[in-house]
Amino acid sequence: MTASPQKTDPFEILAFGSPEADTLLIQPVDDHDLEVIESEVSHIRALTSGQAFRLLAVRIRDWNKDLSPWPAPAVFGNDDFGDGAPETLACILKNVLPSPEDAEKQGIRRIFIGGYSLAGLFALWAGAQSSRFDGVAAASPSVWFPHFAEYVENNPLRVPAVYLSLGDKEEKTRNPLMREVGNEIRRTHAHLADSGIDCILEWNKGNHFKEPDLRTAKGFAFLMNR
Repeated sequence: MTASPQKTDPFEILAFGSPEADTLLIQPVDDHDLEVIESEVSHIRALTSGQAFRLLAVRIRDWNKDLSPWPAPAVFGNDDFGDGAPETLACILKNVLPSPEDAEKQGIRRIFIGGYSLAGLFALWAGAQSSRFDGVAAASPSVWFPHFAEYVENNPLRVPAVYLSLGDKEEKTRNPLMREVGNEIRRTHAHLADSGIDCILEWNKGNHFKEPDLRTAKGFAFLMNR
């Protein structure tokens, strides 16, 4: 069930699932994600044998700016990457997540953050910035982002579990930066696993644009089923 959108400055929050659930999912989304969000919710239910959960979709206004941890040149066109991730995370922690005290009162025992593409990268970065999350679901994350693998290696993630995935055709691209996504996700997975984090890397069929709803759902389901 979709709740009425809520304005949480500067983002709009859309709620799905059960308000009484003890599992809270946080996902930054854009309009393309919202087109398939109901399908994603259905996939999560199916993959978790009907576990109750509440999904809060944080609607991002400027994708490249609001989810990037530091500036980087544009990959396509002129839309450079900004450094808005700290502000976005601060808003999520302050205005989207319940306080630890309120979470206890509401019976919330698990909070997972996840997303697709650049939102998956943001979720990984957020897992190193805050201890409020119990797991990260990074579906086809943009780990080709300059210097991100080094960041993960030098900034321990503060979560017990991480789900990573990639399409088997994503590294087969002409763009020299994005072509490194396969090497970078293998490197990230190896480091996280060696660090004692329960981390899985799943390979999906197809390119970056195939079944983002199912891929994201599989990430959240992995965390919920642990």
